[in-house]
Order: sequence, then structure tokens, then C-alpha cells
Amino acid sequence: MLALLSVSDKRGLVPFAQGLVRLGFRLLSTGGTLEALKGAGVPVKKVSEHTQSPEILGGRVKTLHPRIHGGILGRLELEVDREEMKAHGIEPISLVAVNLYPFRQTVASGAAEPEVIEQIDIGGPAMVRASAKNFRHVSVVVDPDDYPAVLAELEQQKAVSEDTRRRLMRKAFAHTAAYDASISAWLSAQAGEPFPGELSLAFQKSQDLRYGENPHQRGAFYREHAAPQEPTVAFAKVLQGKELSYNNILDLDAALGLLLEFPEAPTAVIIKHNTPCGVAVDAALVKAYRTARAVDEVSAFGGIVALNREVDAATAQAMAETFLEAVIAPSYSPEALQVLAAKKNLRLLEAGPALASPQARPRAQLDARSVSGGMLLMDRDSVEPPLSWKVVSKRAPTPEEERAMRFAWKVCKHVKSNAIVFASGDQLLAQGGGQTNRVDSVRIAMQRGGAALRGSAVASDAFFPFRDGLDEAARAGATCVVQPGGSVRDAELIAAADEHGMAMVLTGVRHFRH
Repeated sequence: MLALLSVSDKRGLVPFAQGLVRLGFRLLSTGGTLEALKGAGVPVKKVSEHTQSPEILGGRVKTLHPRIHGGILGRLELEVDREEMKAHGIEPISLVAVNLYPFRQTVASGAAEPEVIEQIDIGGPAMVRASAKNFRHVSVVVDPDDYPAVLAELEQQKAVSEDTRRRLMRKAFAHTAAYDASISAWLSAQAGEPFPGELSLAFQKSQDLRYGENPHQRGAFYREHAAPQEPTVAFAKVLQGKELSYNNILDLDAALGLLLEFPEAPTAVIIKHNTPCGVAVDAALVKAYRTARAVDEVSAFGGIVALNREVDAATAQAMAETFLEAVIAPSYSPEALQVLAAKKNLRLLEAGPALASPQARPRAQLDARSVSGGMLLMDRDSVEPPLSWKVVSKRAPTPEEERAMRFAWKVCKHVKSNAIVFASGDQLLAQGGGQTNRVDSVRIAMQRGGAALRGSAVASDAFFPFRDGLDEAARAGATCVVQPGGSVRDAELIAAADEHGMAMVLTGVRHFRH
């Protein structure tokens, strides 16, 4: 029996090869895999000796040979294939263990284009696909985690079961598809083409979820193959608590996205059902958290918290006062972990030191959303640099009002449309969103904020179509308003702001969030 081993990921390689030899397999190999096996004393034959054809073009052509691909693709149930293989001296290969050149890792390292191009594997995918196609006779292993199961079946049954061969086949085609998708994505990025004519996505399953958004829906969590340098939920380290749910992950991502709007100072964000219910900045993290929680303590119950500085004991004790679902932060002091350990079901995620950096920003990404029969893709509504806003009212905003408007505008981007946000310079005061008309969003925020809205700034994610929303905001006590503008009634809205003595600024940018 012949087995061909040629792997980039050498985890478990030597014990697997030793097990195959014990079971009577003769091994073929190439390059670094060959050297690793020889170094461990495992008997192995070089592919070029088997094919009687030298490696050429600096190793670019090694396994692309009839004695390799004929041995993999031969249909042993067909006499004509058996006779042809015999005539050409082709021996069947019954097991292929191959994983591909480290293309993604090379891209992530920042390597130059020639080096990246050299990591586009040719022979590897050809062998994987050939082996998977002929799964009835060949076991193809692309994941080292499958070595023990394959060896166990060979030891117990002297063969790999059809069920396992089919499972390995599915995994092999998924492996090559994801690899090709990564190459395609890199080439598109190099060309500055975010929306190629054909789109392939490459993600790796991180975990199966207990269920999706509701218990009757299935769910799984996928992430990119390589961890980015920026803080992400997908690559955050889970320190304690129950298994993350579908809704937890969505809310954590929403919390992290809003948190990255405020990298310069300690900030606390509280999210409930993908909507901000508390946001505050302060020189002390514990004060930022307590202020954020006080915005809407009812909604904060069972919420998701995001913090952009290391969690200390004082902040941990404050969080322990309320039932929370999950917390994400750059890190936790030993004292904080000791406090929160008493909350055994509380999920703690550590996003790493990048989240605590004053320069922390989300990278430029694309947002994907499925629709029936297709997918929508767009640039992410990323963090903006300071805008040169246009003052259109008779009265210009004071420095404190401008600070409050900028705070409100950042939060507004993360509230469902129609979004209305009231804020001071360092905290969310109230929000209303997800309504089918803007004036209702204003009234919901007014009901939540009450007297706290006196002297506030109000932000609207899109223009006010009528003055009624602005009139209500003024009645609530807002003294200034920031909105995109662009309505046919802008002049009417500006006149209303002047009538109320409000400062109005137009951004020229809309932030719909559906």
C-alpha cells in the first residue's frame, strides 16, 4: 500500500507516518515533509525516485506526473483502468495527506508580491482534488486533527470506512475552495477591486452554536483563517462563562464597533439587542461604566458590556452589581478576574492590548448580508475623521455643544434607523430608533431621557423630513442639532432651528443602519 505525504502544517506528521508504516504502508514524500520524516527515522521514498522524473523549475513541478495522479485517480473497480495502470507501471496510492502552502500566513506577514505568488500551491490542490474525486479508493487527509481517527480505523478495520472517506472528501473540497477564495480575495485587493465579478468567501468554522437567533434555528460561528492585528470578537479569548450564543456574538460585535469610535479615553458601552443603551467616557473606567449604566439601568440588565481599558477591581465590582450576559475588554487585572469569577455564567472575553490603544480603529472591511437568492456587499460604515461640518443656523454651536454633537453623531451611526440620539459631551443621554418615522424615534428618546435632555445635543442619522421631529427635540430641551441635511425642506428646518434658538450643523453624510 502506498501513501503520499506532503504537508505544510506538520502537526502530528511524524506519529501519523510512523503509524502508517506499522500498518504496512510505504511512504512517498517531497521537500520539507521528506526531510522531517527522514530526520525522525521514518522510512520514506522521494517522489522523484518513484516517478523516475526529477523535480524541475526550482521545485515547482514535483508531483504533477502520471505515476502520481494515475495512482490517485485509478478506478480500481474497472478492469480497463487496472490494465492501463499496469501497462504504464502505475501503482495505486490509497492514502494522500496533503495541506497547502501557507498562502494566507504569507499575506498576513506583509510579504512582497513575488513571495506571495510563490506560495500559491499548484501540485497540492491538484492532488487533494484528485484524491477527493476518487474517494472510493483513496483517503485524503487535509487536516492533522483527522490523523488519529484515520489511524484508528486502519488499525481496527484494516481500511478507512466509506463514511469517513466521504467526510474527508467533503473536507478536502472545502479546503481547496477556501484556499482559492483567499487567493482571489488577495488578488482583488491588490487590484483595488472590492467587488469582483465573482465573489468567493473563505472562512473557517470556529464553533457550532447551541442554536441561532432562536432555539428552532441552527447556528455556527465562522471566522477568518488568520487573526488580524485589530481587536475582533472572532479572535477574542474567552476567559470564563457559558458558551457564547448567536445573539451574544452579534451584540459583542456591535458593542466593539461602537467602542472603537472612542479610542482616546476610557469608554464603556452597553448594548442590548444590538442597540446602544449606555455609552460614556471618563478619566476613570469605573466612572465611565457607572455613567453608561445609569443611562438606562432597566435595559442594562442582561446587557453586553464593552470596555477599552484593562478592567480593574473597582470596575469589576461595579459590573458585578448587575446581571450581564458578556463583557469584552482588552484585559483584566487578577483582582478583577477574582471578583468576576463569582459570576460563573458571565462570559468574559479578552480582546488584547490593541483595544486599549489610543489609535485603535477598525480596519477597512466589507459588510455582507444575505438575501433570498443572493447577497449584498458594501463598504463598512467605518470610523470617520473629523468632519468640516457646515453651520447653517444663525447661531453657531458653542465649543461644548460641538463636543456633544460629535459624541451624539458617533453613537447615532450605531442605532437602528430611524435613529435619534441625545447626548452630552461625554455620554449618551437617550436614544430612539428602529421606527418607521423619525418623530416617533424622537418621542421614544424623550420618554427615556426626560429632564436629563435639557441642554443636550441631538443627532439624526438622516435628514428630518418635516419640522415636527425637530420641534419635539427642542421641546425636550436640546439646544443644538446635527444631521446630514439634503431634504427639500432644509430651509424650513433651518428656520425652525433659528426659531428655537438652536445651533444646527449639516454633515452631508448619512448613517442609515437597517
